[in-house]
Amino acid sequence: MRQLFRQLILIIAAVYSGFVLAQGAPELPVKSYILIDAASGQILLSKNPNEKLPPASITKLMTAYLVVEALENGKLTPDTPITVSQNAYKQEGSRMFIEVNKQVLVQDLLQGLIIQSGNDAAVALAEYLGGSMDGFTEMMNRKAAQLGMKGTHYTNPTGLPDPKNYTTAEDIAILSRHIINDHPQYYHLYGQKNYTYNKIKQDNRNRLLWRNASIDGLKTGHTKEAGYCLASSEKRGNIRFIAVVLGADKESDRYDASQALFNYGFAQFEETVVIKGGQNLSAVPVYKGTVNEINVRPQHDVKLMLPVSDKSKVVVSLDLNKPIIAPLTAGQEIGTIRVKIGDKVYATLPAIAGEAVDKAGFFKRSWHSIKLLF
Repeated sequence: MRQLFRQLILIIAAVYSGFVLAQGAPELPVKSYILIDAASGQILLSKNPNEKLPPASITKLMTAYLVVEALENGKLTPDTPITVSQNAYKQEGSRMFIEVNKQVLVQDLLQGLIIQSGNDAAVALAEYLGGSMDGFTEMMNRKAAQLGMKGTHYTNPTGLPDPKNYTTAEDIAILSRHIINDHPQYYHLYGQKNYTYNKIKQDNRNRLLWRNASIDGLKTGHTKEAGYCLASSEKRGNIRFIAVVLGADKESDRYDASQALFNYGFAQFEETVVIKGGQNLSAVPVYKGTVNEINVRPQHDVKLMLPVSDKSKVVVSLDLNKPIIAPLTAGQEIGTIRVKIGDKVYATLPAIAGEAVDKAGFFKRSWHSIKLLF
């Protein structure tokens, strides 16, 4: 009987599997790619997603994330003035053309960072927020660890070449998902097509913003070492996907590869409700109560992106850590539900009591106390 409390496996048949690279998946001319569902984080397609590669200016996604986080928690305001250092001013590569010893507002630097990919803006913000470049890169690495970016290490806020500055396609997708979901009020900046500072107008380098109106971010990157890279996101209806491509040889390849991933994902996958909140999953024993069984339900719906054609099995496991003892209230947490495809866990949520159970009388409680000893 106690075994029932440890693991109850329910097989939900006739649903689609989301972890196999389906037939007809695109062959792309990049070193690494990944496509994920922005809502759940579910990986839909990937190639070498954990290969450590130089990210070039995609590094600035973390720089921007930390700046926006500081705006959210009040450490910065959009009107905070930052004095441009000589170090920020002399940065090479893409710039927003700020001037040494001049004060620039955070809101201008943030747009110069995201839209114009300004290395000078990245350094000015990093020095102010971190106290120094080293201090800010420590912040970057701490945040990467907090977000679960296991294959990432930063040495600067710009992405300029450094053998110790690396990341992975999966980690960039994780960070992109946090950018979209954690601070949605700032996400529009990633889809802004141009920005003018000091009478210099520069276009966003993400050409997909002009090709496809449903693509609204995120960031390009390019150095000789990194090749052409892109993190992007497309939303169709209520579904949003995130694509990351790294190491393309040609600029056009990063755009074509990203669009191919989106086209494939939206054509081949659909959102499926695997579990409905309030649905009775099973009846399990309850001790010392006025009834001997109680219905177990998920706390909320579980939705997965599943291939349209490849059928397989979704496994829903119910793990009850200890015997369920009355009294219970309806909705009380009594265990954990895990939704898996293969060996990968896609969702974890509380299992709750479907109804209230009152405490039984003295004799039944005493008898159940004896039963629980064996």
